[in-house]
Amino acid sequence: MSETFDRRLTPARPDIAAAHLKGRVTAERFVEGAVMEVKEGVVDLRREPRPDCPIDTQALYGERVTVYDEEEGWAWAQLARDGYVGWIAANTLWSALREPTHSVCVPRTFVYPAASIKQPPLLALPLSAEVEIVDARDNFLVTRDLGFIWRPHLAALDATASDFVAVAETLIGAPYLWGGKSSIGVDCSGLVQISLAAAGKSAPRDSDMQEAQLGAPVDIGAPLMRGDLIFWKGHVGIMRDATTLLHANGAHMLVSSEPLDLVRARNLEAGAGDITSVKRLAR
Repeated sequence: MSETFDRRLTPARPDIAAAHLKGRVTAERFVEGAVMEVKEGVVDLRREPRPDCPIDTQALYGERVTVYDEEEGWAWAQLARDGYVGWIAANTLWSALREPTHSVCVPRTFVYPAASIKQPPLLALPLSAEVEIVDARDNFLVTRDLGFIWRPHLAALDATASDFVAVAETLIGAPYLWGGKSSIGVDCSGLVQISLAAAGKSAPRDSDMQEAQLGAPVDIGAPLMRGDLIFWKGHVGIMRDATTLLHANGAHMLVSSEPLDLVRARNLEAGAGDITSVKRLAR
């Protein structure tokens, strides 16, 4: 009998599954998969191999994925960072694996063909994208693929932000995008995940996973602190202080900062329910 798994995190379908799941799930065939790397700045991961299918999440430049199947230009794959499974455009991946040394530490930066900001950019990279740096030129760092990135926009891979809330605050005003994970578009749990990643802390992708796995419970109604995570059914926000919530939300369709009491009242009025839990992360 097959075990029950979360489909978001399990590379298994009735026709094909990852080899490491053999004996645990039922599938017509099992495959090892091929490790590849994201070569575009931000790439959508979808539940089905169709461009009109909603975005489940996104993969960022330099992220590794394991591809188990391909179908008409789509790759069925699992992301290495958070284990999410879905369909990604095959032409956004390559088999040349880099060894990342730095990550983007600002909301967005450009890759130039030369050490000059007057050159037309080759690529735009989001916060937490990872690159392999092989040289330095003036105020630029040079990637293995001979792209030039403004030096202050990169941090060594082992360097981490001291305050993940401060990272999230740099994304205030970014548009809301279901499944998004960058300054071009981000959703509530994506904001939490990428902000924590910049601070060297891993987090699952979706708000229900985050509610189950992150932090220690705090009584609802207890005094709040900067960095506390506030959960509703299907939503999460970050406290900037004892009374102010930072969150990517559909009410404003962007990342906004507003009084928690206002958000709480608005959600109740809209029938979205009240706070389900408060979680406090280890300092």
